[in-house]
Amino acid sequence: MNNRTAESIPINAGSPPVAERRPHTLEAHGMKREDPYYWLRDDRREDPEVLAYLEAENAYVEQLTEPLAGLEQQLYQELIARIPANDESVPFRLHGYWYARQYREGKELPVHVRWSRGEQQPEGEPEILLDENQLKGELEFYQVGDFDVSPDGVWLAWSEDVLSRGVYQLKFRDLEGNSSDDSVLEGVGPEVLFANDNRTVFYVRLEPGTLIPNQVWRHQLGTSVSDDVLVYQESDPAYVVTIKHSRDHQHIIIELHSTLTSEAHWLDAGHPERSPQVVVPRLNGHEYSLETLGGQAFLLTNREAKNFRIIRTSLEYAADLSTWREILPENPQALISDFAVFDQHVVASVVENANQILRVIPHSGDQSWDISADEPGFAMHIGVNPSSATSLLRYTYESPATPLSWYQVDMRDGRRELLKRSFAGQDFAPSAYQVTRLSSTARDGSVVPVTLLHRRDVRPDGQPPLYLLGYGSYGYSYLPGFQPQMLSLVERGYVFGLAHIRGGQELGRDWYEQGKLLHKQNTFTDFIDVGRDLIKRGWAAPDKLIGSGRSAGGLLIGAVANMAPETFRILVAGVPFVDVVTTMLDDSIPLTTFEFDEWGDPRDQRYYDYMLAYSPYDQVTTQDYPHLYVTTGLWDPAVQYWEPAKWVARLRARKTDDNLLLLRTDMHAGHRGGAGRFERQREVAREFALILHLLDQD
Repeated sequence: MNNRTAESIPINAGSPPVAERRPHTLEAHGMKREDPYYWLRDDRREDPEVLAYLEAENAYVEQLTEPLAGLEQQLYQELIARIPANDESVPFRLHGYWYARQYREGKELPVHVRWSRGEQQPEGEPEILLDENQLKGELEFYQVGDFDVSPDGVWLAWSEDVLSRGVYQLKFRDLEGNSSDDSVLEGVGPEVLFANDNRTVFYVRLEPGTLIPNQVWRHQLGTSVSDDVLVYQESDPAYVVTIKHSRDHQHIIIELHSTLTSEAHWLDAGHPERSPQVVVPRLNGHEYSLETLGGQAFLLTNREAKNFRIIRTSLEYAADLSTWREILPENPQALISDFAVFDQHVVASVVENANQILRVIPHSGDQSWDISADEPGFAMHIGVNPSSATSLLRYTYESPATPLSWYQVDMRDGRRELLKRSFAGQDFAPSAYQVTRLSSTARDGSVVPVTLLHRRDVRPDGQPPLYLLGYGSYGYSYLPGFQPQMLSLVERGYVFGLAHIRGGQELGRDWYEQGKLLHKQNTFTDFIDVGRDLIKRGWAAPDKLIGSGRSAGGLLIGAVANMAPETFRILVAGVPFVDVVTTMLDDSIPLTTFEFDEWGDPRDQRYYDYMLAYSPYDQVTTQDYPHLYVTTGLWDPAVQYWEPAKWVARLRARKTDDNLLLLRTDMHAGHRGGAGRFERQREVAREFALILHLLDQD
């Protein structure tokens, strides 16, 4: 492998910041670990020394990449040229109003609007409900989490995050201007919904220390926040609480989820003062989600069905398994991942061979049928369908070569209509690209699906640079969707690859279980083996393979950096979870206890030893590493900024090469980066400019 050094790059790398080493010992199971960079942790984000170090790292990135400013700006212009100046979501109708989200020329954030006229489609000028651009004002960050309008159309409730911390405020507005509720509810989650009395609002509160959503409250408009009523309290920190409307709007559903177990409760939306009723009491390992239709309950459940099935029962007696009637049985080769209930049909999302299809099941007992697709890699999703009283299903379709597209299909006869296709640039032509599906054999014989996007004229001749993306955690199926930013690389002859590695559920529940807990290292070796296979097959030049991942995907990249640094030329780690053992031993950090079922509880020495063997921070060693570009957000509540900061500091102290090692911290953002639609493209342009420059040195 040609591993050119930073000195051969005609940009001034200068001297990187060097973090001071300060003695700090961590001890568990009689074992001691030295963590000389522990001082970089500051829960309040106020320590001048810590902030100065992060700013020094940012200044180093800016200094080093300054000669790439022209290329970065060119890429940025390409990226934003694929974003329409004015855009509008497909309007949907609810309670007599049409609702949509609009983007307006030159504006970063959406404007939420509604129309009161039009039977078949909106008519006239819309009413502005929320203009996020105006609400942001001079704030560094602003994002609306959720909003709901009372069924009579009079009241608006919305949640907003002004710190990118995932901690929201809840506010209210009388849309007719006849009265006011100036209440501001602090420390809440994003979800908010009205009961059918038009005056009662349900919301979720966060536990102040861990930020885990653990309470459901109700607020009566026009009353003091001090009079709000606690509706549900979850005492187990392994569970998060969410709320939603049933599709027929007759019930409010409280769902509790841990990694492996769930429980649902329901409330009569017409009588919000009543107590919630449990549907099926929690049982360890039983996962289910609830939809209701009148007095009926529909469950997507893994009870006696590892890959899930859909059953129908009565809402009152759902806990009695003898009342269950199967609507869609389990398929051992495919995972049922989601579902929606309508008056005459049930629609199921089915993940099979790393694609997602939609299956329509009539209540009448007639034959079920699948919505068709003709590409080798694709994803369909149930769209916004706010009412159950319809035979028209809204859904989305996308593939690596097909922009996100909104369809409407009549579930009675299968007639389909394209409602909207996302803009991907004036010159974008899907026919210029090809989606290729491959199978790579991992070292233990498992077959890993791989989806590639490339120009039609690109061949596996051992020459293309290849950008390989991976995740492989939490059972999240990384489906082959459209990623418009990748066109800037693909148009330059790059291949974009998506590795459907173990830890996701692209091949069913077993695929997930083979990549978690004491099998976690399969995730990392799958990614390495896929990369090597793509080189062997000629889809990637041996010295032009890039590996990338975010969050738990950043853990993947960190582990790969230690295990197979010679395989990859460049590694990109976004908000990476890299200090696994220390974080999982600290239940004061948000989400730690919630994640024991995913990674294991390191208070048990079996899990401690296994985690320690792959934890990227702990396994940094004296060896050559590829070029590494690492990003984080100071206010990230999911992966704390100090994990990547410590990791980079240790890499600097131990690595033996002269390749680039860059850490960029967004001082105003959290886990997902900036909220603005153009703002997000700046980071992509910076990353791609660096990649193009490094690989163009050969």
